[in-house]
Amino acid sequence: MAWRLAGLWGVLSLAMATATIRAQTAHGRAKAGHAYSGFDRNDYPVDAALAALRKSFNYTSYWLSPPPGETRNTWAGKRAILKQFGFGFLLLFNGRSDAELKDAARKGEAANAMGAADGKVAAAAAAREGFPAHVLIFLDQEEGGRLLPEQAAYVFAWIDAVRAAGERAGVYCSGIPVQESGGSITTAEDIATREATRESAQSQGAAPLAIWVADDACPPSPGCTLAQPPLTAMFSPPAPSYTAVWQYAQSPRRNQFSEKCPKNDAPDGNCYAPGVAPSANTFVDLDTADSPDPSEAR
Repeated sequence: MAWRLAGLWGVLSLAMATATIRAQTAHGRAKAGHAYSGFDRNDYPVDAALAALRKSFNYTSYWLSPPPGETRNTWAGKRAILKQFGFGFLLLFNGRSDAELKDAARKGEAANAMGAADGKVAAAAAAREGFPAHVLIFLDQEEGGRLLPEQAAYVFAWIDAVRAAGERAGVYCSGIPVQESGGSITTAEDIATREATRESAQSQGAAPLAIWVADDACPPSPGCTLAQPPLTAMFSPPAPSYTAVWQYAQSPRRNQFSEKCPKNDAPDGNCYAPGVAPSANTFVDLDTADSPDPSEAR
């Protein structure tokens, strides 16, 4: 995922002098700060890493489509083994880029039609993977700033299609401000404002839209650490009600946003969990939520 909490942090080492995330038990975190940590990756980690990952994380991402830049989905068929290890889930479906939407428009295909079709595919994929009805699925909206008209048409058509299929809808998007005429805007704020207008106009009665906010800038992020504060630490004033998850660190580190973060990532710029050998199959992005199972919990 291209867009990728304050307290203790530090540099830990594994073999090959690689830094790792501070180890804490999930049970301890839940009682101490009412914040639950999770990880996300584009590619499924190896099965052998699950036991060690579960010691640090309550939930994991789970792609229902090939992730950005990929042609296949390595998460397919992995729900059962992840459930055996006690993981909760963050279900993800890869959205269309603005370039894709513009190219489709030139061929006569409307963005809202693409969003509706993709929403149906996402809901069907969740059912096929064995997830229960009313599961929360996040659309991966990679591009930041205010939505362009075609992006808004696609995103909200996708949301409506997922809801029509009996599931709950969410969006993964940037919480980093983008300057525009008259001030700044984040994608999360823009989507939430548009959704509030739609709710007022349509009185849908659907479950509220959930937003998975990506913000790895310091502050508010503390960098590559599991000593995270709850969601409320991300915002001043406190977190808006739409915020379901905060992705506060990415692998590899994005220096343009994280230059003020503590140097608590590994030498290669990635985050790794304690007890997991560093490799291309084990680096993680870090998330915090107020639920140990954001997608399945209701």
